[in-house]
Order: sequence, then C-alpha cells, then structure tokens
Amino acid sequence: MSLSGSSSGQSVVQSGGALKQGIFLHTGWRSGGTWVWSRLRALDTVTGFYEPLSNVLAELSLADVSACTPTLTSGHPPLAAPYFEEYRPLLREGTRGVAGYSRRFGTDRFAKEPDAEFPALQAYLQSLCAHAVDAGRVPALKFCRSSGRLPWLKHAFPHIMHVGVLRNPASQFASGWLLKQQWSNPFFVAAPFRVLGLNQSEPLVTQVIEACGVSLPPVPSSASPASDDAYAMTCEHYARTAEGNNAYRAFVALWTLGALRMAGDVDLLIDMDRIGQSREYAAGLRAQFEAQSGVSPDFGSARDLVEETRRSAPRMTGIDGRAMRAVHSAALKFIKAQSGVSAQWTETVREKAVLANELTEHWR
Repeated sequence: MSLSGSSSGQSVVQSGGALKQGIFLHTGWRSGGTWVWSRLRALDTVTGFYEPLSNVLAELSLADVSACTPTLTSGHPPLAAPYFEEYRPLLREGTRGVAGYSRRFGTDRFAKEPDAEFPALQAYLQSLCAHAVDAGRVPALKFCRSSGRLPWLKHAFPHIMHVGVLRNPASQFASGWLLKQQWSNPFFVAAPFRVLGLNQSEPLVTQVIEACGVSLPPVPSSASPASDDAYAMTCEHYARTAEGNNAYRAFVALWTLGALRMAGDVDLLIDMDRIGQSREYAAGLRAQFEAQSGVSPDFGSARDLVEETRRSAPRMTGIDGRAMRAVHSAALKFIKAQSGVSAQWTETVREKAVLANELTEHWR
C-alpha cells in the first residue's frame, strides 16, 4: 500500500518516509477512544473517520448523516460535525451504505491468520485512507471492532501508526453498565457476549471464556451474516436481564483479549487512566504523535476518568465488586501464560487489575 503521495502532488510524510502515513486508533467501547479521536479530528491536517467497521455504515444514507450527533447520554465530547460527516463523499443520493463496506466487517475476529473477508476489509480501509491522502490530509480512523484483528491490520498497513487506547476494565465497564441502569441501553453490556459468542470456536477465545468463568447465550449454528445479526439480538435481549457478575466477567474476558492483541502490535499506547491525571503524560503523548505521524493533537483537556468512576460507585448496583477480584486475577494470569508478552506489558495489565480491584470494592 502506498499512501505517501496525493493527486494534488502533496505529501503527508517527510522525505525518506520518516513519518507514518495515517493513524488507526484501536479502542474498546466506553474506553474514551471517541474523545481521543475528536482531538485528532479537530486538526486541519487530519481527516477523521469514525467507526469504519460499525454496522451503522451498512444502512447510512446522506440524509442520515446530519442526525448522527452525540446525545446527552453518550458521554461523548461535543463535536464540530456529525460522527459520520467524512463519509459523505462515499455515499450516493437515494441509496444506503458506504462504498466498500460489508456488514461482515462489524464483528471482530481473533484467528491467528486473516479470514476470507480480510482482503475486502483491507481494500475498504485502504480506500478510506486514500480518500484522505488525495485531499492532502492525514487519515485517522477510530475503531471499536479492530483489536482482535490488530495483528492482521499491522501487517497489512505497516505504514500506518497503530495506537492502542487502554482503560482499566472497571471504569470501562461501569460506563456501559450505568447506561443500561439509567437509560435502558443494553448495547454495551451485550457487546462482549456477542463478540465472544461469535468467536468461541477460536481456541484463544475459548480459553479466556473459561479462565474468566463466562456464561454465554447459545449461538446459532449458521455462520451467515443473518445469523450474526440474530445472535446480536439474542445478546441484547440477554443483556437486559443478565446477572451483573457474569456481565462483568464477559467484559473482562473481551478486555483481556484486546489487551493481549495490543501487547506486540501497537506503535503507541494511550493510558486513559493517566491522561486526565498528568499534564506531563498528556504532553508526552502529543510529542509522540508528532514524532511518529507529524500531527500534534492537544490532550490537555482530558477528564480524570478514574475519579469519575470512584464518584459513580454508589450507582453501580447488581454486582458484587469484591467477588470481581478473582476475575481480575484470572485475566492477569491468562496474559502471563501467553508467549511473547513482555514483562513491561504484563506489568501494565497488573497495574490495571490492581486499579480495578480498588474501583470495584464498593460495587454492590
């Protein structure tokens, strides 16, 4: 893939190819990734594509774009333009769906080798990047459905800066659980069940499900897109009444898989638990973005998400937080048992587990 030039003769890399030619943000649901992406998107030199694997893109129309904005309950930052504004050139009047997108892209995968869908996925993402580059801008794509495929994407897009966004599992889960409790939105509780269930034929996924003690809804035997959609509905229904401890175990299992994939395949890690607590750390991230990609996002307005989780503890009902120490321990043990994981990365996961123990202590 070559994205170093554009049709206008401009270039988004320094001579000699020193800079990465775009940015892929690999995040999880409720991780704070949308805020990170918004800081990149705010730059005049960047074209920011939001959730390029979201199933919303299969039905998106030009008429829909303007209505896709943050709601009061989303917790997302105010945006200068609708979420999917950058997709307008890839939509046609009177039709639905972003050019090149397939609904099959919307489910993350965890196989060691790319699946049969990957060439189409690679071509689609390359087309998004090329669209930005042709305008003389740096593409910045923010994903919630890419962590399992991160090694595939790293290999297929070596000239892209791959950035992992990591938040401790207690804070991340609490953000979605409270949306279910307060606003009857089960999506973020259902998502881990759906992703784990549709991937449980993979040995690694089976192992983490067993390690974390997760109970899953039964999965349809068919592997068609229609069956994936049906299972998504099954999981959403299941999540409405799911036992809180099991919902948390499912979330930690998926969080662990994402953390494992990030271990060897990100060029930069953004620690969302630190970014709002340390101006020095936020400034350092800005410098690393500039050094690797030539863009300079300002992270100085980051909120202290850890403190927000502490304040929300009295509202976290239906979960025995003290019992969750065991699943944090299981996640750490699972990471330690995997080959090729560095001691430094294991320590990062251990720190997240310790913080999660502290934050879940008062959940009832």
